[in-house]
Amino acid sequence: MREATAGTESAGRRRPGTRAWFLGLWGLLFALKLAFAARLPLFVDEAFYWQEGMHPAWAYSDLPALTAWLARLGVEAGGPHALALRMPFLLLAAAVPWLVVAIARRVGSDADAWRAGLLALLLPLAGTLGLLALPDVPMTVAALLCLHAGCRLLQRVDAAAAAELALGLVMGGLSHYRFAAIVGVGAFALLASARGRAVLRDPRVWAAIVAGALAWVPLLAWNLAHADAGLRFQLVDRHPWAFHADGVRFVLLQALLATPLLFAALAAAAWRHRRDAGASGGDARRHLALSGGLFVLAFFALAFFADNERVSFHWPLQGLLALLPLAPGVLAAWGPAWRRATVALLAAGLVVAFAGYAVLATPAARARLAGTPWYPSNFAGWDALADAVRAQLAGMPPGTRIVADDFKIGAELGFLLGRADIAVLDHPLNHRHGRAPQLRLWGLQAAADGTMLARPALLVVGATDVKFSALPERYRFACAAAGTLPVPRTVDIDHGAQRFQLFALEGEAGGGGPCVPPALATITLPAPGATVRVPFVVEGWAVKDTVGIARVTITLDGRPVVRADYGIPNQWVVTFWGGRSHDPNLPRVAFSARVDAPGIAPGRHWLGLELEGADGSRETWPAQPVIVAP
Repeated sequence: MREATAGTESAGRRRPGTRAWFLGLWGLLFALKLAFAARLPLFVDEAFYWQEGMHPAWAYSDLPALTAWLARLGVEAGGPHALALRMPFLLLAAAVPWLVVAIARRVGSDADAWRAGLLALLLPLAGTLGLLALPDVPMTVAALLCLHAGCRLLQRVDAAAAAELALGLVMGGLSHYRFAAIVGVGAFALLASARGRAVLRDPRVWAAIVAGALAWVPLLAWNLAHADAGLRFQLVDRHPWAFHADGVRFVLLQALLATPLLFAALAAAAWRHRRDAGASGGDARRHLALSGGLFVLAFFALAFFADNERVSFHWPLQGLLALLPLAPGVLAAWGPAWRRATVALLAAGLVVAFAGYAVLATPAARARLAGTPWYPSNFAGWDALADAVRAQLAGMPPGTRIVADDFKIGAELGFLLGRADIAVLDHPLNHRHGRAPQLRLWGLQAAADGTMLARPALLVVGATDVKFSALPERYRFACAAAGTLPVPRTVDIDHGAQRFQLFALEGEAGGGGPCVPPALATITLPAPGATVRVPFVVEGWAVKDTVGIARVTITLDGRPVVRADYGIPNQWVVTFWGGRSHDPNLPRVAFSARVDAPGIAPGRHWLGLELEGADGSRETWPAQPVIVAP
């Protein structure tokens, strides 16, 4: 009997414990994130944070200072590389599961603490945190520091716990406007219990609160000095503040991102511990339940009234992490099959999340998404654009300025070319993302007073950064800023899914006659992604303001295959543009062609256009996919 027991104990010692699983997974995920962060193209917001870091300040139009400071620290330490920029964020994110373990130790057993840490590693949004240099990384660390300090203070008030609270509050105040919601929910959770109210009467805690409040002073000062531009963007401009049913989709998405079974466990944990109190961590458990549960519920309610155009799926993450230390207790009451299913769903969700980043990091995978709603334009084409800009500048006079169409192009080119001072035209995107005030403050808004751009200059326009129907107005704005627009050098990324136009502005503005913008066109038949059999008919229309179109050629996979019959009347085009197009050929702007090229292999092909203007200019038009049937 003793030998059998000894054998069982020996087998138990050989089996990896929860702590060992945590350490192994933590190391694996950190290595994976390093590899991905080195290959991922810089997201447009990351590039702008780099640009902010190159203009050191205590606050900016879109955010407090910490994100920009961390980005600057990364490139100063590791050079002008995406991995170096992201390294401070990767290191901060690596601390998140350890903080979850530390919080869980305050409310449960050591074994449950490591289980909570494992859940934090597997939670898709937390497991991939830090891959991008975004403000949610320091804000999440700050939130967890505050939660851990709160749990400590509820058990015993001392200087170390107050100092930790001060650190979290200061870090959060320097991270994002949204941290105010974390402060508000945390304060309510403390006030909701007698022990919490006692904690708030301690002078050491008030010293921490004052330190945290001071962290908001630079942001408040910036807003006072700039007509509340940042506050208006965060609280007014970007939100409709009218009920919309998209909030249902937001809630369902959260259940999917957290994985349904863990989401249910977190909800059960919040409900179970909402009234805990007393010894053995009861007050701390209640603090976590109220802080996490109310934070998540607040954003669920907000989703029905707030911004539903920009990415917001990450907003409740800090609330979910607050509830994770309570989840092992709920899962322990579930059967083994349900626990295994919970872990399996989490692991599958994490794999899917990394697979998504793998697509973003792989040019061929991004290209496969061209022509679909899932095309990641904010990650695509920046290296190719920078190469094209370098090549264009090589043939232009020394001292040629680069002028970007919008903040995205300016920041991305700035990072890749090592130039943080690229001027940017006024653009709707600058206002939509709250960056216009900052560009004006830096003196980087080109032609801001109505004057034309100084020459020589290279104007880089993002033709896919506005809706197709808004392109004529955008080109007219560019004409007003440039005086004349030469025939552009077009950079088509992924068959034109991402499209840039480079205008070399030399000589005297307006010296070449009227400003002629690039052509606009549409293929109306076949529809994108349609299945066709050779021969097939291609129809559409094309316009070019001021001069008109002389010739349209159909291309397949970039090769000309047939010249279209151009000049067919189409009154719909006149109605669609409503006077915004000034093509002299209107309404005779439609075309038709019969594609009967021999040897077209069955499968996916790219159908495009070559457009020749009456002024002799030649341009390509973005291609769309068609499936050639056998």
